[in-house]
Amino acid sequence: MQSNSQDIRRAILAKWHETLSKHGNLFSSDSISGTSPPSVFVGSYNYPKVFVGPMIPPVHGDTSLLDSPERWGGKSLEDIVNFRLNLVRGIQKVSIEQTEGKYIENLQEVAMSSKPIDTDLTFEKPTSANISLDGESAPFGPVGIINSAKFSGSTSEKSIEKTFYDKDLKAQDAVLNLYNSGIEISKIQKCFSIGMLGQKRKLVPTKWSITATDDIISKSLVDEILDFGIIDSYRVFFFEHLGNVFTVILFPHRWIYEMIEAWYSNGILGFGSDYEDARGIDHPPAIAGAYFAAKLGVLEYLIKNQIQSGVIILREIRPEYAIPVGVWQVREGIRTAMKQNPIISDSLDNALTTASNKMSISKSEWLSHGNISKLLRQKTMSDYF
Repeated sequence: MQSNSQDIRRAILAKWHETLSKHGNLFSSDSISGTSPPSVFVGSYNYPKVFVGPMIPPVHGDTSLLDSPERWGGKSLEDIVNFRLNLVRGIQKVSIEQTEGKYIENLQEVAMSSKPIDTDLTFEKPTSANISLDGESAPFGPVGIINSAKFSGSTSEKSIEKTFYDKDLKAQDAVLNLYNSGIEISKIQKCFSIGMLGQKRKLVPTKWSITATDDIISKSLVDEILDFGIIDSYRVFFFEHLGNVFTVILFPHRWIYEMIEAWYSNGILGFGSDYEDARGIDHPPAIAGAYFAAKLGVLEYLIKNQIQSGVIILREIRPEYAIPVGVWQVREGIRTAMKQNPIISDSLDNALTTASNKMSISKSEWLSHGNISKLLRQKTMSDYF
């Protein structure tokens, strides 16, 4: 299994080197001219002074697909990794408290833009096109320290602009306003990250802003579904993409949610899980941002159908998922799963059997690494009111 993952990484890396042999001068230069999707990135290294900047491919035109996870359904792992590698990341070191000034304000305009933005950067020294695919961290293209930056052609998204200028609005209310206005989650996360939301604004590392945005929205959706009637059936949903297999089980119960993940490491199966009831979760989940991303995806289904249920999500991460590409794929995977026709079961036990049969891990293994059986034995309905 390990060699399988390594083979996939080698094949993707070989494809990247093939690209460099044809266009390497575009990725190893002291300047770049291209159209940002639009995209900005805030690093976490050296916090609270972090590396911040735009991401740009060395081409002009409609590049929006390169940083729009909501549009990546059906794309292969190689496609998505190449989207990431083709974005050159310009950086400057900035304090997280610095949310004003020309450079940051330009980046805020980038994040606010409704369309790709023409961008010209010069760097202190030529960028290096050497990248590594280690299977542990998400891939990045070349990085360069910015000497100068020029942006042109931005068009502000009106709802984002309005929220940006409302400095009396709390950050969580700003996130919900944008979500309820139909702004894509990936775009809300960028605005959050580049210090555009809330009363006491600061830059937030991109990976933190992604989890915070999913958490804020999913908490709000839980508050809504608690007023809905409880489903009267056991429904199993299934979806597989990018080497990830998801099954979602809805069962008659007031809101209770558990996600269990399984993965292969050196041929050994590892597990992680976490759970909550109607009171929410009071600690960082053991499975990190995937917990909130999946929760949001299933809650959108409950909101749309105006129902409440108990939820179990099983995620099997197979060796084919050789390069992690971000928790967006969990959110989008669950969203897609919830659009499939469910299999109806007559009991939770049978629903779990159906779900497990879609995967290479047995029902007993899943249950032994989760808490849902214990929770259902211990709690009565009155515990949730």
